[in-house]
Formats: sequence, C-alpha cells, structure tokens
Amino acid sequence: MTTVQQAEQSGRLALPSPRALAVAGLGSVQRHPLLPVLALMVLGFQLATGSFLDVANLRGIATDAATIAIVAVPLALLVISGYLDLSVGSSLALGGLVAGQLAGTHHQSLAVSVLGALAAGAAVGAVNGVLCCYLGLSAFIVTLGMLTAVRGLAQQLFPLPLSNFGEGYAWLGGATLAGIAAPVVIAALVLLAGAAYLAFAPGGRHVFAIGVNREAAYLSGINIRRTPFVLFVLTAAAAALTGAIKASVLDSTSAGTSGAGFELTVLTAVLLGGVALTGGSGSVFGVLLGVLFLGCLQNGLTLLSVPTFWQQITQGASLVVGAALAYFGPRLRRS
Repeated sequence: MTTVQQAEQSGRLALPSPRALAVAGLGSVQRHPLLPVLALMVLGFQLATGSFLDVANLRGIATDAATIAIVAVPLALLVISGYLDLSVGSSLALGGLVAGQLAGTHHQSLAVSVLGALAAGAAVGAVNGVLCCYLGLSAFIVTLGMLTAVRGLAQQLFPLPLSNFGEGYAWLGGATLAGIAAPVVIAALVLLAGAAYLAFAPGGRHVFAIGVNREAAYLSGINIRRTPFVLFVLTAAAAALTGAIKASVLDSTSAGTSGAGFELTVLTAVLLGGVALTGGSGSVFGVLLGVLFLGCLQNGLTLLSVPTFWQQITQGASLVVGAALAYFGPRLRRS
C-alpha cells in the first residue's frame, strides 16, 4: 500500500517519505522503457559525431529542452486529468509578442514584460478552461479551434515581426545563474514544482482521480471542474512564458512563425514520457525523459547534417511511438 493510499484511508494527508516522493512525484525509473533507449541514442550520437557529449553541446541541448519542459509539465498534468491543449503553440507566439512589444516598443522592464506575457497566456487558458471544464465542450475541438483563433489574433495585433528588445530583456534568455542558463533554471523549478505537487498536495491525487473516473471523483467530493480549469490556465501561461524566453534568445519574434508546430513537439514529449492520452497515468520523471529524448534526437540529427524533412519524419514517428507507449505501457505493467 502506497503512502497516498494510506493517507486516503486514514482521512488525512500523511507526510510522504523521500522514497514516496521519488515514486509518486518522479516515477520509478524501472517503469520507463524510454530510459535505456535514451542512453543508447546518446551513445550512438557520441560514437557517430565525436562531439555530442561536449560540454558546449550539452548546454545547447539543455537550453533547447528547457523551453519544451516548461510547457510539458503542466500539459502532462492536464492530460493526466483527462483533458488536452492543442493551442500551446499559438499561446507561445502571443506571449512572446506581448512581451516583445512591452520591452521593445514601450520600453518596459523585464518583470512587466514577462507579466504581460503571462497574463496573455492565462487569458487564453481561461477561455479554454471555461469552454471545456464548465461548459463541457470537447477539449480537442476547443483547443484546436483556439490554435487557429489565437494565431489569427496575434497576426491581427502584431502584423509585423518584432525585434530589438533591449539588453534588459535579453537577460531572460541569455543570463546564467551559477553557470546554468536561466531557461534551464526555470525549467528545473517547474519540474520540481510538478513533482512536489503530485507527491505532496491533495490536488495531485485529484488530478489522477479525475483522469481515471470523473464521475467517481465527483462523488468523492473532488471539484472536477476547478482543478483542470487551473491546469488549462497554467499550461497556456507556461506556453506564453516560453514564448517570452524564445523572443529573448532570438531578440525577435513573429506572429506567423513563432511556435508553429510547438504543440506537436510538446505533446510528443508528454506521450513519450508515458503519460496516457486517456488520462489517469503519468509522472514528471517520464516527462523529463521525453523532453530529453526529443532534445537529444533533434540535436544529434542536426550534428549529423540530416536533412530537415528526415528530422520531421523522425519527430512524427516519435509521436506515434509515444502514443503506443502511452497505450500499451500500463497494460504491460499490469500483465
């Protein structure tokens, strides 16, 4: 019997042990078949290129993977609860444009620019949450529609690309903290927060309960609307923050191209990490593996000068593999 089950039976939340935190929040390493695949892929790229494990290259992988992880964690929690958000790419574009406009055109501080991006993303997430959680509309259809609608809104508000945001804004994507890039630090904090939420907070149990059986969760006294609504808001806000980071790194952003296809990338990472698309199953450790797998794969293929169309084919195949792992993984573990 797990710590969470004991707490439920006793009617209170017991303090989990360090081992319980590792299992509930991060997930058991043995439950993730992607781990040996990732190790073999890293070894293969190192043997093929001779420079894959260079410190500079690893820093590049970590920075690129960080922008996926920031969105993948809240999206994974949303998927575990039985919902989905396909509009994160457009939320990313809108967030980057809002932050860039505030920093570049209106010369606002970094804090104000980032808060503006978060507010824009949270607004998109709130619309998704109201339509899906409170009105009961299909999350797939709603967020697919928002994917196009928010992109169109961004193009209407910002018809021209934005650039030259200033040195202060460049800190968000280019600064280092104790030798670690700021986006990586932000991603690490998001990963730790997600793991702690699943391990310690009652809401973590509610996320799984809603994903497993929404009606049973309701009868147990769980607010089956508020929890996923908050996750919709957090997911879109995280996407907008990622857009602000990308705009800082590139010192430019465009409504037409920023975040295009990002929703498939982050969903692939979530599914590769073992999160069940039907809800009720997944872990933050698995999401981390999925993010690292995609980051290493893209970087390794680029080092090998693999044509772009083959990289796209590989990413599409990874999405299919991720869906297969999410579907068959729980069944294999139960057998």
